[in-house]
Amino acid sequence: MNNEFFEALDLLEKQKGIPKEYMLERVEAALLSAFKRDQGANGNVRIVLDPEKRDVQMFRQYDIVEVVEDPETQMTVEEAKKVSRRYKLGGVAEVKLEMKNFRRLSAQTAKQVIIQGIREAERGMMIKEYENKHEEIITATVLRTDEATGNITVDTGTSIATLIKSEQIPGDAFADGEKIKVFVTEVKKETSKGPLVTLSRTHPGLVKRLFELEVPEIQDGTVIIKGVTREAGSRSKVAVMSRDESVDPVGSCIGARSMRITNIIRELGGEKIDIIKYSDVPEDYISAALSPATISEVIIEDERVCRVFVDADQLSLAIGKEGQNARLAARLTGYKIDIKVSQ
Repeated sequence: MNNEFFEALDLLEKQKGIPKEYMLERVEAALLSAFKRDQGANGNVRIVLDPEKRDVQMFRQYDIVEVVEDPETQMTVEEAKKVSRRYKLGGVAEVKLEMKNFRRLSAQTAKQVIIQGIREAERGMMIKEYENKHEEIITATVLRTDEATGNITVDTGTSIATLIKSEQIPGDAFADGEKIKVFVTEVKKETSKGPLVTLSRTHPGLVKRLFELEVPEIQDGTVIIKGVTREAGSRSKVAVMSRDESVDPVGSCIGARSMRITNIIRELGGEKIDIIKYSDVPEDYISAALSPATISEVIIEDERVCRVFVDADQLSLAIGKEGQNARLAARLTGYKIDIKVSQ
């Protein structure tokens, strides 16, 4: 039986990557729990698990005293000497317990604790893997969509997770088995309850990572994304700059024949994307952020307040439908923007 036990631990380590040392600790705790439950023991018990010899031993520990007050935890020197002549007053004597004598040793209790240990170890491994993917894009497979809630259950390759309705791009509709890209926004370390990971397709980080995947100049650090603001499913604004004067950051993100940005827009379900050239000059940055409108003048009135002037025919374009363009530009630049018609 001992051989089968240690072979099972070897298999767990090989197939699931759960360290044998971790499982040995869990098994020790399970055996102690089972022993104390079935035997009603109040004394100390020590477990010895030897993977080399493939042996499991259990020892009952007693304090060596002159006068025994609690037979469950104490024994006299004379009694201890019968076990081993090396035992002395004030020490601890150990008496080996024969495992076969525990006919009613709670195997089910031990099994449950071990299974829980396996689950915790697997969850810990999943958490570690997800932590490496925190704020990254992962590809997940759609398993099913709940018609009542609209939530989508996906297989991330690490675990089964849920993409809730509020984190989906408006208009998202996926078939079972379809591959989708999702952004890992949060990884929870609590192992008791609740979702292990929070996924999103509405987070601005998804747009940022898609550009990093699609644009080689961003991957090699030539082009840098300075900011992303987004109203998922409708419009995003992405501010970029180049470390190399010979490289156009906006053109790099758009790509030849607009292929790069087209791939990203397709992944986002047709969401419009404005690529903005970043500038350290606030007036220039704000002016670019309000594209596609043409700006006549930008006046910085306070630390984070500006007034923008446009021709009359550019006013509605600068403000955008329901104020969206101005709102996104304000988020991107960090300025409160007041748009006026030029006199």
